Amino acid sequence: MPDIMRAPLWHAMADAAGLTNPDGSIGETIYGQMTKFAAEVGAVNLGQGAPGTEPPEDLIAATAEAMRAGFNQYAPGQGFPRLLEAVAAQRGRDFGQQVAPDEVLYTAGATEGLTAAILALLPRGGSLVAFEPFYDSYPAAIAAAGGALHTVPILHEGHGGFVPDWEAFDRVVAEVDPAIILVNTPHNPTGFVFSAADLARIGRAAAGVDAWVLSDEVYEQLVLTDQGHVPPAVAIGDSARVVTVSSAGKSWNATGWKIGWVIAAPEVRQAIQTVKQFLSFTAGGPMQIGMADMLTGDSQFVAENRASLRARAEVLVSACRTVPGAGVSTPQAGYFTVVDFSALTDLDAFELNALLARKFGLVGIPVPALCRPGSSAYEAYRSSIRYSFCKSVADVDSGAQLLIALGGHLRESPDALRQRP
Repeated sequence: MPDIMRAPLWHAMADAAGLTNPDGSIGETIYGQMTKFAAEVGAVNLGQGAPGTEPPEDLIAATAEAMRAGFNQYAPGQGFPRLLEAVAAQRGRDFGQQVAPDEVLYTAGATEGLTAAILALLPRGGSLVAFEPFYDSYPAAIAAAGGALHTVPILHEGHGGFVPDWEAFDRVVAEVDPAIILVNTPHNPTGFVFSAADLARIGRAAAGVDAWVLSDEVYEQLVLTDQGHVPPAVAIGDSARVVTVSSAGKSWNATGWKIGWVIAAPEVRQAIQTVKQFLSFTAGGPMQIGMADMLTGDSQFVAENRASLRARAEVLVSACRTVPGAGVSTPQAGYFTVVDFSALTDLDAFELNALLARKFGLVGIPVPALCRPGSSAYEAYRSSIRYSFCKSVADVDSGAQLLIALGGHLRESPDALRQRP
């Protein structure tokens, strides 16, 4: 058959996302790998950030009604007006971001929105600056656009929290003259929430090099403290240079529905839509209508979901802190806590995760998988594992018990994590 390597783009995307194995074969994402591994060894899977609880019944009922009402064919390329209007209203109501419906584009989840925006706005050979660790779709989309990824670390600040390396940010922006600065707030996996002052600083840097600010806000509704989420488009004075990407999946426990959106000035939205229409064109017609009904209604589900996540986070984080010597983050938002085992082992996070799975029955996501190999962030998170508290109450409780048992074992055998799996 013809040589598949004659068309190298797919392989470049896999390389950029860290999916190329030493033998040249292509592997799954780290999330797929860890889900499969947990099933193979019979471990509790606190890896992938997929909710372990279901969407609200009224969302399912509204979507079923939309199906019966005939919303089953192609939706408009921009999305059903009811959804566009609902998203615009929700941004103003929840975050004070003034949005017109013609600035909103439906996307098949935030991943498609991010990819379409990068393909539309990143020039060939251009640079994108992102904070690290990062969602693994970023480098693949940048590779597809023919651009270069440059990163700035978000690092442990020593008291269960995180802080961006602002000196590195200023230096990298000055050195690479980026076309896009990508900010993920609330941040995956650290749960760090950028403040209004942080975002204004990013906006000034973007203005200085005439860059877009691309904002990934999928955890916008899941801030677990009183700090609150501030959209970059609100904090940055020149909001026309901000492109907002978000989705309903995390907030409404409907990640498989792929209901996402991009918000941008109409001419920018049109450019991104021009790319997006040749990716999926459109999808999820009745789900768009069902979600629109939820966004405009009086459902309390998101607040209840946030409270439930806060309770599950407390269970898991408290259990992690029973492991002597482990550094455990206090998540401000999102789905995850990050546990730094570097004081307990010389193993890297991949080896350690395998050991913990086989000996103690627990799987997470090695944080270096969300970093560029060799970067300062990769080294800082070398022995760190991300654990998800968005799983079911039963899974979180089981994971917590396993961590408590690990802590007890380490008090008796302090060197138990120093042997290779």
